[in-house]
Amino acid sequence: MKSLRKIALAIAVSMAFTPMINAQKIKGSDTVLPLSQKEAEAYGKKGGKVTVTGGGSGVGIAALIDGTTAIAQASRKMKFGERQKLQSAGKQAKEVVIAYDALAVVVNPNNKVSQLTRQQLEDIFTGKITNWKQVGGDDMKIVVYSRETSSGTYEFFKEHVLKNKNYMSSVLSMPATGAIIQSIKQTKGAIGYVGLAYLNKEVKAIKVSFDGKNFVAPSVATAKNKTYPVVRPLFYYYEVKNAKKVKPYIDFVLSSEGQAIVDKVGYISLK
Repeated sequence: MKSLRKIALAIAVSMAFTPMINAQKIKGSDTVLPLSQKEAEAYGKKGGKVTVTGGGSGVGIAALIDGTTAIAQASRKMKFGERQKLQSAGKQAKEVVIAYDALAVVVNPNNKVSQLTRQQLEDIFTGKITNWKQVGGDDMKIVVYSRETSSGTYEFFKEHVLKNKNYMSSVLSMPATGAIIQSIKQTKGAIGYVGLAYLNKEVKAIKVSFDGKNFVAPSVATAKNKTYPVVRPLFYYYEVKNAKKVKPYIDFVLSSEGQAIVDKVGYISLK
């Protein structure tokens, strides 16, 4: 009898605990990762509990489709094929914009090049320009770093900066944004791209021009006044049927307190 009661108790605990874990788990974009971590930390002080992991936007959305995460964090919009997979699984996703990000192009601090046009960036990342002297720099090979194909940042940069041209075949794909920062810090001829919150003194953000005339550096101010040309929304996706479970956390992120954290982390708040 005691063993039966233990089994029944274990089942009851499992049933009560599993939905709570699902409701608290966030997975996906490395760009959104530092923001979600800070939001989860502040939310935890109010009694909530959220676990956050990275892996890339595609990884997070795949986890949402297979039901292993409650919220997918993404630095790009969900693709048509991903929505089809959700629909085939009998699920419907809700999209929420939680902040904005200025995507920064970064080089080694010792690189004297301080500005590039969108066309020059396209030519560098597709392999047409291979030496920094071709864009006013030293006679030095350009080493191109990128995120992996599962990354929303990879997708966004390809679409908006490369105009859907393919990356060069020899591009060095990094599993996380932090790895790009570290690689560029150690490689004088390197170039890559990162979310605004990842900028630090170990790399140099360059000014970018889409019209070939006005070069603007990435910052919260230039993103807000829309003079910097590479700005994107950051998203949370969740299943509609799980709205009640995730709403308290998402409402916190969208609140004035949650949006103040957005600014503190280094991204652009909605307000």
